[in-house]
This record gives sequence, C-alpha cells and structure tokens, in this order.
Amino acid sequence: MKKLVVPMLFLAVSLHAQAATRPDTTDAYRWLEDLNGERAMSWVKSENAKTTAVLEADPRYADIYREAFRMASAKDRIPYATFIGGELYNFWQDSAHKRGIWRRTSLESYRSTDPAWVTVLDLDTLAAREKANWVWKGATCALPAERRCLLRLSDGGEDAVTIREFDLPSSAFVTNGFSLPKGKQNVSWASEDTLLVAREWKPGELTASGYPYITKRLARGQPLDAAVEIYRGDPKDVAVSAFTMTDGKGHRVSMIGRGISFFESENFIVRPNDVVRLNVPKKFEIQDLFDGQIIARLTQDWTAAGRTYKSGSVVSFDAAAATKDPQNLAPTLILEPGPRESVSGVSSTKNQLLVGLDQNVKGRVLIFSRSPSGAWSRRPIALPDNVSTGVTSTDARSDRAFINVAGFLTPSSVWLADAAQGTATTVRSLPPRFDASSQVVEQLEATSKDGTKIPYFLVHPRNMKRDGSNPTLLYSYGGFEVSLTPFYSGSIGKLWLERGGVYVLANIRGGGEFGPAWHDAGLKTHRQVIYDDFAAVAQDLIAQKITTPRRLGIQGGSNGGLLMGVELTQHPELWNAVDIQVPLLDMLRFEQIAAGASWVGEYGSVSKPDERAFLESISPLHNLKPGVTYPMPLVWTTTKDDRVGPQHARKFAAKMADMKIPYLFYEVIEGGHGSGANIEQRAHTDALEFTYLARQLMDPLKATP
Repeated sequence: MKKLVVPMLFLAVSLHAQAATRPDTTDAYRWLEDLNGERAMSWVKSENAKTTAVLEADPRYADIYREAFRMASAKDRIPYATFIGGELYNFWQDSAHKRGIWRRTSLESYRSTDPAWVTVLDLDTLAAREKANWVWKGATCALPAERRCLLRLSDGGEDAVTIREFDLPSSAFVTNGFSLPKGKQNVSWASEDTLLVAREWKPGELTASGYPYITKRLARGQPLDAAVEIYRGDPKDVAVSAFTMTDGKGHRVSMIGRGISFFESENFIVRPNDVVRLNVPKKFEIQDLFDGQIIARLTQDWTAAGRTYKSGSVVSFDAAAATKDPQNLAPTLILEPGPRESVSGVSSTKNQLLVGLDQNVKGRVLIFSRSPSGAWSRRPIALPDNVSTGVTSTDARSDRAFINVAGFLTPSSVWLADAAQGTATTVRSLPPRFDASSQVVEQLEATSKDGTKIPYFLVHPRNMKRDGSNPTLLYSYGGFEVSLTPFYSGSIGKLWLERGGVYVLANIRGGGEFGPAWHDAGLKTHRQVIYDDFAAVAQDLIAQKITTPRRLGIQGGSNGGLLMGVELTQHPELWNAVDIQVPLLDMLRFEQIAAGASWVGEYGSVSKPDERAFLESISPLHNLKPGVTYPMPLVWTTTKDDRVGPQHARKFAAKMADMKIPYLFYEVIEGGHGSGANIEQRAHTDALEFTYLARQLMDPLKATP
C-alpha cells in the first residue's frame, strides 16, 4: 500500500463574509494584486531587470550559477523510484529533458550501476505537440492492477491541474478515457472504472479557500455533467476531498474528508448507497489501510471504548466494523511517542506497517506487525544514526520499501528494505557534491524568552574560530506542524559551506518536531513565541561568538517567508541578509489572496477582533517603519504561485521602494509555489540567492593582479 497523503492537509476555515469583503482604503498597493494585469506585470519586469543587473553583475554570480546548474542537471543524481505494478517508475529532468520524462525500469536493473530506463511519457514532446506549458504534478494508479493511472498536468506549475487517464502497458493516453479539465480538484479511484471527484462542478462552486466542497461519483464513459453527487459540504467549509485506500490483502475503503479548518475535519466512509460520518475527533489524520485496519494519527486526545489515546499516537480500528457501525469504534494503540519524539509518516507494504519516528529530530523507521489476535508488535530497521530517514515508496505486492537516508554531511542514499526480515541495504547513493571532510555537525539549544529550550543544528568547519567572523545562514519554518530534520543539500554545501559559510537549522515551535503540542504552542494569537524562538537562536549564535549581526543572514520560504518578514521588522538589528522566499507578508489581506483562506486555522482571521489585532501587530507589510535601518532583503516569488500568491512579495517590495528602504525583488514567471518549473529556472534562482547572501555576509572578492 502506498503512503496516503490525506488531502485535508492543505485546508483551512472560511471567512466571516462581512469582514472578508470590508474595503481597505489604506492599501495603496492593491493594484499589485492584479495577478497578470498589465500594470502589475510591467512593474514586475522592471524590478526583475534591476535585481538581475545587480546580482548577475557580481563577480561571484557566474561561478555560482555554473555550479548550481551543474548540480541540478547532473546525470548522477539519484533517480528516486516508485513501485507501480511490479516495476519502478521515475520522473526525471535534465538538460536534455527540460520539462521531464516519466520512465520505468525493473528492480534488478535499478540496482545496477546503469539502469535501463524505458520512457513512458516525454513531457517536452507532449507540450510541444499540444502547444501547452505542461509541468508534471504526479500520477495516481488504480490498485490492485495499476495498469491505468490519472496523470496530473499543471499549466506552468500551478496547483490547479488537468487530469487525464493514461495506460501504462501501451504508454499512451486512454482514448475516450477519464479526462477532467483544469481546476483545483481531488480525484480518487473508487474502482478501475469509477472515480470519486471533488471539483468546481458549476462556476462558483468553491469554498472561500478556492477548493471544492462537492464530491460526485463518475463512471467510465460518463460525461462530467452526468456524475452522481454523493456528498455536499458547505461553501463555508475549507474543502471537501475524496480518497480510496487499498491494502496488500485486497481490502478497500473509500472515504471523504470535510475540512472545517486546516487542522480539523470530519471523516466519512462511502458505502454503496450512502455516506456515513465516523465518530472520531476533528483533529484526526487518516494515514493508511493495512490488514483491513484503518490507521490514523491523532493530533488531539481521543477517548473511545473506555480508553483515552494521547495526541500524537498512532492507532488502528477495523474498517469493516466501522463501515457497519461508524459510531462505536474500538481502536487499538500502535504507538505512543515519547516527549522528545514525533511520528513523521505511516505507510505499509503487503504484510507490514512502517512508521517513521523522529527522536530528538533524528530519524528512525519502525516495522509493526499485527498478529491474528489483533495485537501489534514492533522492531526497528537497522539504519544509520544521526540522520533523517523517510519511507519514499512501498510495494503493495511484496514487503519491499524504499527508504531515503540523508544528513547535513551525509549524501542522500536510497535503501531497499525487506520489511518482512527487518533488513535494509543501500541501492543508490548520491556522489558527494562538496568537500565535507573539514565540516562537523553539532546539535545545540537556545533558551527562548519564556524559558523553552529550542534545539538547533550547527554545521561548521571543524577549526571554526569563535570570534564572530563567520558568515552564518540561519534557516527555519515554524508552522503547520512541519518538522525540519537533517538533510543533504549540494547547493548549501557547494555554494555556502565550501565558501566559508556556517549553516544553522532551527527547530522552533510551530513545527512538529516534538509532536502536536510543539505546533499548537504557536497557533494564532500565540504565534509570537515562534518569532521569539527564532530570535533566541540568533542571539545564542551571537553570544557564542559564532557570528555577529554583520555576518548573520536568515532564510525561509512560504510560512517561513512570513517568519523572515517578521524577523526583519521586529529585529532589524540582528541580521545583515534576509532571504524572503515565496512569502506571506500582508497578514491583513492574506485571506483574500490565492489560497490564503486555507490557513485561518494556523494564523487566525481578521474577522475576529483579537486575532485581527495580533495579525496587524506582526504583519510585515504593516510594520515597516520610517527612520529604521533595515538590512537589504532579497524578496522573491513566482507569478504562477496560486497557493500563497506573488501579491505579498510585490506589495512589500513596493512599500519598501516608497519608503526609500533598500531591497532586491525578483519574480520567477513560472514554477508554482517553488523556485522554477525546470532546472534552468531553479538554478538561476539558487544563483541569485547565494550571490545575494555572499554579497551581504562575506567579504568582497579580491581583485586578481
């Protein structure tokens, strides 16, 4: 059974209608919210030209770009593979395949030095033939045969996708097969001839977040307008999604999730003639189906059948029994994490359940077996210590799984696990991208304003002088229960560490490093603790004379981009570089921009006076002040980002311009919520970032005689 990513994770509550539409007469930059408007795009192109003129003219830029592109297009990258129908599939981009190819090979070939790949779909050829700007967004194949797949194709990288049915044996789109036009939609195979589809069926049938709330059953050969409605949520919901789980023994269950907030949902089982709600908590994440058991992770305590299961735990309950009687469930505990532990993922093979467990922000993978009596037992898979581990794919036909292993100085490797035996061996390894022989990793702690200990990783030269002279890049995210664990980055290693930089990863609250409570501590009006945690790590780095404000830079994207904006405005004295990536920055308008209404459960809403007051107090756009000396930030975004939207970055830069505050702004025209749609665009963005960081934090290059 492949790991199920429940679609409710991108959801959030809707707005209070009157507050949502209240005009903001003080917003002088509203015109930049016109996404593709002539005036707005003219401003973008002008800003891009100014920024590239500065950064691309830097004597370091050419070498940085050359190295970034070389690594991004290298043939010896790991081809991460997915088990589908007894073979392995991989999506691959390089200099010869700008948009990419979907290809397959056998497990035996994959384990060889030079796998023999067969191209299944060439996206460059398809885009040229159809005169389309296709970007690959993945495939979902119908179990158990896995012969037919639904391909998700995006226009330029947007979250909105076009869905088309593809036949694997013939490597061709299915004539008169399932085809759904562009939209933010959720589609699941109920059977090989039936889909469950949540989408905008009629114009306007979307929530305030821009997601569907109506699910219908679509049979093969039916036009869309003949699909049969099986569940209707409410326009005030965040979204409604459908998903089907099939385990290795042939059990199948289709479900619907109704998103009430980003973190709260109602879960329903789809029966032949109706849809029934499960009696489970609202903070409840369905993970997988295994041995006829629905597997779930709790993000709040759950009392059922006379026992209380703690938040953060993984539990199971019988799918057939739940289908018959959804009100009286009898869960069984699989795993209750300790105080410094957090479940990072759940997936299954044919006969084994795999659970990722982070212990003090370091990865483990545990195998759970279920006895005939229903009892669960556990054993670990032997993997390296002090690294991140994650199950990347599992095989529903066997007990094989791929596990990715990586550390800051440990190149990523793919391990083939035999979950039945509890063993794993390396099958692919990334060649080192930088010289790590002189580098070391430490895990330290800073003390936040309220006394909470905040762990962080420090990557630095073994002989680093603690004299404050070290150019240091501090990264974090701090939201949505996203855990930051050790990872291997050729870009950071080659373009930063090798050039004398120090790298820091901070595990601040808002993330999921220590379970749901670590995240919940920074929700809504309590969010200032997240920003205090980040500042505390910076202050600790300075106190230990690792760096100084002159040499300290910070970086973060999306919600982490908001973090960067807050730190720029709250502590301009602590940094000399602020790399703000695809950010939220206008927290009084975020609900009105792109999918912003999705995140009210995380940030709060301007419709509530106390939450509005807090949002205004931290909103970077509204907290730029005249007379303050700010470090010059790099603010970058993408035009095609239909998740956060480029409007935040545009408005922030425009206000800085009016206030005569130095800044650099860049907008990638393609790429969705990321740094570009292809390797050239991503390498260019990387080069702009690391050139900016070097200019701000490192000494100028000495002229050659």
